[in-house]
Amino acid sequence: MEQEVKQVMLHVHSALEEKGYNPINQIVGYLLSGDPAYIPRHQDARNLIRKLERDEILEELVKFYIKKNNEA
Repeated sequence: MEQEVKQVMLHVHSALEEKGYNPINQIVGYLLSGDPAYIPRHQDARNLIRKLERDEILEELVKFYIKKNNEA
């Protein structure tokens, strides 16, 4: 699951940047609200992120954050 979330999030981030959006603000908006309008259809980003459950994405983000900050 970790690799799938990583790949999708990097793809979505890239698609948002290409469209001129602030990727962090848009992704956070999507995760908090569940509104797919935060993610563009560009590069199929919206369909890809909707294949993942929002709670799964959040779990992976928290795990990554904790792991990276425990290494310091």
